[in-house]
Amino acid sequence: MSNRKPKGAKPAAKAGTVSQRQLRASEMIRHALVEVLRENEIRDPALIGVSITVTEVRLSPDLKHATCFVEPLGAGIETDPVAGHVDEIVKALNVHAKFLRGALGRHIDMRFTPDLRFRHDVSFAAAERLNRILDNPRVQADVFRVPTEDDEAQDGPQAAQGAVGPREDS
Repeated sequence: MSNRKPKGAKPAAKAGTVSQRQLRASEMIRHALVEVLRENEIRDPALIGVSITVTEVRLSPDLKHATCFVEPLGAGIETDPVAGHVDEIVKALNVHAKFLRGALGRHIDMRFTPDLRFRHDVSFAAAERLNRILDNPRVQADVFRVPTEDDEAQDGPQAAQGAVGPREDS
């Protein structure tokens, strides 16, 4: 028996890879969902007066399930009324997911309108944490440290030269 693939067969996708089709469809859904959230006022106490940013939509390979990452505007500011209520806002969006799916179906041209699941996008908090770490004076001292003669004697002239900047022969 031969191990050769039939002519014209596509290579199998690796686990965790996202197809161009998924990326195009998820971006289309993200834009349409922003419009749906802007146009339709959902009568839920947790969502009244809240502006929601849809940061990313991830689709399953069959395009039938969408995970929508959202960030309520002002959630990272402690003095904002939204702060501390992010979980309630995401829960309310998940409660109204079927309504939002129906409204989304009228905005997109797809064979199936995917089921929606909303999750809080924590990437903004992670980026803020990383910025705080990088702004720390102790970290700044390490990042912008000028090599000394001791470093050169320890590692050799090439190591000290590479740590400072580009090589002279480039």
